[in-house]
Amino acid sequence: MPESKKDQAVEVQDRVREPWPEEEEEVSKRAKARGYLREHPRVMWGLIIAFIVIVVGVFFVYEYYSVRESTDDAQIDGHITPISARVGGTVTEVDFHDNQFVEEGTILVQLDPTDYKVAVEKAKAELADVMASAKAAQTTIPMSHINTTNQLRSAQAAHNASQREVEAARARLREAQANYDKVAKDLERMKQLIEKEEISRQQYDATVAAEQSAMASVEAAKANIAVAESHVSQAESGVRTAETAPEQMSITRSRFGSAQAAVQKAEATLKQAELNLQYTTVRAPATGVISKRSVEVGQVLQASQPMAALVSLKDIYVTANFKETQLRYMRPGQPATIHVDAYDRDFKGHVDSIGGATGARFSLLPPENATGNYVKVVQRVPVKIVLEPGEDKQHLLRPGMSVVPTVRVK
Repeated sequence: MPESKKDQAVEVQDRVREPWPEEEEEVSKRAKARGYLREHPRVMWGLIIAFIVIVVGVFFVYEYYSVRESTDDAQIDGHITPISARVGGTVTEVDFHDNQFVEEGTILVQLDPTDYKVAVEKAKAELADVMASAKAAQTTIPMSHINTTNQLRSAQAAHNASQREVEAARARLREAQANYDKVAKDLERMKQLIEKEEISRQQYDATVAAEQSAMASVEAAKANIAVAESHVSQAESGVRTAETAPEQMSITRSRFGSAQAAVQKAEATLKQAELNLQYTTVRAPATGVISKRSVEVGQVLQASQPMAALVSLKDIYVTANFKETQLRYMRPGQPATIHVDAYDRDFKGHVDSIGGATGARFSLLPPENATGNYVKVVQRVPVKIVLEPGEDKQHLLRPGMSVVPTVRVK
């Protein structure tokens, strides 16, 4: 029998064969369902609408989460300023309580200012002393200039006078020498005449005495020249001394400059003493809530010793640790919604910046993979999200609160 005829025969047999019980039950269920839907068309349309709603819902959910990134590893952060005194002292007043809201400039703690007032008075006295010294040094400058100028002029005049004295002494020497030469010639003639007994012995003795007197005058004139020359040397030394007037003036001006530097140093000391006196009053550096009080009246504080902590509520932000796989499209400036668990409400904000490294790199002991047993772990990167202006007017948010930020990345 050909193949086609065999197939036709099998098909006829299948048609003639009675259905199995399972097949009859399934056909019966389908028939009942079709019959029920025909009898209740609203149910059929309800199922169709529900299917469409589910499809549309899935589509919108996908569209919503495909352009947003969210994390529950986030919290409120803020600036916490340790409050401490810049100088040491005994506490006389404490004007705040734990968790008190304070404005910027509010007095928090008062230290005993007695020692610092004494330091200010001492600095004022030292300043007055060095100012008087500086004034005296300034007064000596014109006086020194006049004195040194007069000394130079006097020394030059004395030098000129000594030179003229030398010239006069030399002139007297020439005169005495001329007189001596004349008397010596007369004595030679007198010797010839006395030998011939043409003159008296008295005349001869007078001539000899005159010769000796002339010789003495010559010696005296020479001595006067030596004295005059010594006067010249003294005058030249005086001139050289007087010519050091510029150096002396420079020394005087240097002393005045040193006195001025001492004045500036004393003024700086006084300013520091006045600042230390002001530092005995500790004020709030910013507006916020002050907590963690650790100071009491009568306590002796050291400089920079912590007394409390001030939490600024004007600059609250969110630190969100997103997975590195969520940062592909995240950029600064993108809008964000912050859900605060404490108040079950949302706040608006935007991405301010993305951290420079993962949180693991900022930990005390960063992980090392030098052993070779490396297991890849998705890291988290801190992202700073700031609130929009006016979102937290009542200052409800506190650092440390848990939040869930959602960033629209597309």
